[in-house]
Amino acid sequence: MNEEKEPEEVKADLHAERILLDRAIGGWRGLIDSAVPTVVFLTVYVISGNGLGPALIAALIAGGLIAGWRIFRREPLRQILTGFVGLAIAAGFAQFTGRAENFFLPGFFVNLAYGSAFFISILIRWPLLGVVLGFVTGERTAWRSDKKLRRAYTAASWIWVGIFYSRLAVQLPLYFAGALGALGTVKIVMGWPLFLAGAYFSYRLLAPILRAQRAEGA
Repeated sequence: MNEEKEPEEVKADLHAERILLDRAIGGWRGLIDSAVPTVVFLTVYVISGNGLGPALIAALIAGGLIAGWRIFRREPLRQILTGFVGLAIAAGFAQFTGRAENFFLPGFFVNLAYGSAFFISILIRWPLLGVVLGFVTGERTAWRSDKKLRRAYTAASWIWVGIFYSRLAVQLPLYFAGALGALGTVKIVMGWPLFLAGAYFSYRLLAPILRAQRAEGA
């Protein structure tokens, strides 16, 4: 029979989940906002009969409205600005090349950069997830002195290597095939849902070790 968690453990677990969602990936709002411009772009592109200009304008308007709403609510600007700048760059790629599928091209470079960063960090034994969460939680680099925690951060970082590289493996063939509808759909499916799954499984991997640390008074 599983032991019930103490209130303090539950509170600590919820705090860890909030850190992963709110600070690392922008929270539920950030997850949803990242998908809206893509949906708008694809919808308008199809309705307008493959009209690239109207689709880009509609996507930028959608992104601008989201950013304006977040600013009106006085929410943190980092995620807002990052998302809108990324959207503007994607629209610029598509407009400059005249190819609608290039709307997704910047995302490939982002996934390649993040996946490579996580992979290299594992090779040099500084798993990136440990570095990021160490600074987010104020633990800094103290986790490196704990072998179990260091191994857990390494294992969790492999999850993110898989996420970013799997996106490239699935989406690049669709890009080169010019399958815009399938590419957009897969991008959304492998976007925030996959990111959320990665955050959840990373947390589940780390939680028992962090809980044991607290029990030992670490």
